Amino acid sequence: MTRRTEITTPEILPREKRSEASLRPRRLSGFIGQENLKEALEISIQAARARGEPLDHILFHGPPGLGKTTLALLLAREMAVSIISTSGPVLEKAADLVGALTNLSKGDILFIDEIHRLRPVIEEFLYPAMEDFKVEVRLSEGPRAHTMTMAVEPFTLVGATTRFGLLTAPMRARFGITERLDFYPAAELARVIERSAGIMGVQATRGGARELAARARGTPRVANRLLRRVRDFAQVRADGVLDVEVVREALELLNVDEAGLDAMDTRILKTVVDKFEGGPVGLGSLAVALGEDAGTIEEVYEPFLIQEGFIMRGPRGRVATRKAYERLGRPFPEGGHGPVGGDSGPPHPNLFGPR
Repeated sequence: MTRRTEITTPEILPREKRSEASLRPRRLSGFIGQENLKEALEISIQAARARGEPLDHILFHGPPGLGKTTLALLLAREMAVSIISTSGPVLEKAADLVGALTNLSKGDILFIDEIHRLRPVIEEFLYPAMEDFKVEVRLSEGPRAHTMTMAVEPFTLVGATTRFGLLTAPMRARFGITERLDFYPAAELARVIERSAGIMGVQATRGGARELAARARGTPRVANRLLRRVRDFAQVRADGVLDVEVVREALELLNVDEAGLDAMDTRILKTVVDKFEGGPVGLGSLAVALGEDAGTIEEVYEPFLIQEGFIMRGPRGRVATRKAYERLGRPFPEGGHGPVGGDSGPPHPNLFGPR
């Protein structure tokens, strides 16, 4: 199955990289939201700079589109150091990492996105680099293989992952700072939209920004993408001002409703409610019924639907909640569905828990 993308997909699209970079803040103080996380980072930065030491290794985890990459870039700017960016799938062998590590100066940052997708051999190679700032380079193969130990400058590894549970315990233990990014409340997301609108030269009323924020799934990346599309609509069909009515008309055209649900979200809810009588239904059956990739359902759409209380997930599968029935205009079954997990207790609290 091919991987589909909707306008509310929280993952970055290839054509968005340049426009997204232009909207990123230049300093940590300009980063909106995640206040507790930001305060903790500011304390770590001030302490590290006072001691003249690199930052401790940092792991950011949480749903996509919330600012993990932006925070890594801001850390480098606040520490006045360079940053080398890569991702887990790109690093296939240790040699791919040697060049990056040996090019780091003292205090520099190595940023690895999707760090949960690192191969085990790369993880093993990273451990001595993270702990002792040295790497073992294999000079030859076979029973008489020789290795050489190379020192690397003290550096900071910043990892980002949307699947915290897939990281191995030894890797998690080597990060001194672990921070989770959460979905944004509408009030903070409205501030993000107002700031982005100013950078883009778009006039947005406070009501328009709030209306857009309420439909942006708690995700700044989605908010900025919707803002660009609403800007186009306002330019062609209205007077260029993003007020409440313009935002509503534009998002109705884009099939994004007042709860932030897009066409795919509604299909998921209708499938669970209508085809599987509200559930429980397993991920595999749901994917086949939708004709969609199972990974896309689990990683892209489910987190928001669970966060907003439209579905629950337990060992026996997905179950539609009363809120989902009300959203679809269906009567909720008398007595509900019973425990999602049968004798196993309440639904699993982890958004990325059992499949």
